[in-house]
Amino acid sequence: MASKKRFIEVIGVPVDLGAGRRGVDMGPSAIRIADLEVRLEQLGHKVEDFGDLDVMIPETQKVGEGKLRYKTPILAYCEELRAAVEQALEKNRLPLVLGGDHSIAVGSIAGSTGFYARQGESLGLIWFDAHGDANTPETTPSGNIHGMSLAISLGLGDHDLVNLGGRAPKVHARNTVLIGIRDLDSGERDTLKKSGVIVYTMRDLDERGMRDVVDEAIRLASDGTAGIHLSFDMDVVDPEDAPGTGTPVWGGVTYREAHLAMEMLNDRAHIVAIDIVEVNPVLDTQNMTGTLAAELAQSVLGKRIL
Repeated sequence: MASKKRFIEVIGVPVDLGAGRRGVDMGPSAIRIADLEVRLEQLGHKVEDFGDLDVMIPETQKVGEGKLRYKTPILAYCEELRAAVEQALEKNRLPLVLGGDHSIAVGSIAGSTGFYARQGESLGLIWFDAHGDANTPETTPSGNIHGMSLAISLGLGDHDLVNLGGRAPKVHARNTVLIGIRDLDSGERDTLKKSGVIVYTMRDLDERGMRDVVDEAIRLASDGTAGIHLSFDMDVVDPEDAPGTGTPVWGGVTYREAHLAMEMLNDRAHIVAIDIVEVNPVLDTQNMTGTLAAELAQSVLGKRIL
């Protein structure tokens, strides 16, 4: 199957308000510097860079409530991102959102699912991550909102964040698939078990292989949906191949496994929106992680070896 040529709109969200470590706000620049636009244009796509949303830095903001750090500015930028993603889809463009920390998914998923909800359709969600991001204000050990973004998209947690865009939940648990999980807090472990989402841990990948897991993930996320929102946290990749992430966990997916997953998604799934998050250049080595992020974007958008 020949790769479909798309009009891709790149949206940068230079935010680290949702994370515990500084530096991930420079992630969009690191991915762009790795020739993201050129790489995608070489595949025949038309690319327009929307630039970066104007995100506040922590030094200018109040931390706010202990269990929801920086909630007010995060809610503000997520609303702006929601609108930008919806507008991209209205223009028949594929939004490619560059994080920043994974709190951006609250806004991007609200945007993509909002667009399809107006047409009476839903989206599936495939979420690559070392972590569950399924904490709520009741279970969070840190108060960092990037560890709550999946739960929020499922309709769990803070009322204001959950109802961004006027709809909740944004995605159905039965069409939500997590891949690469290997580090969960006890509270979010319970949340994931009760929620009904499909979780493939690193053990599942070890036992079954990436091909089997992604094949099944595509089938589950596509079942009765208009397409798939892909949210890719770079810390799903082993730190040996992706050292520049804020919360690295050893024992992750390999360089080739990550590319295989993206290549399969291009071949077999209808991807309507993409997040690539948690590139932290402060912790990186010669922009290895930013470069890998750009390469993975190429793979999910049609790059082939032969």
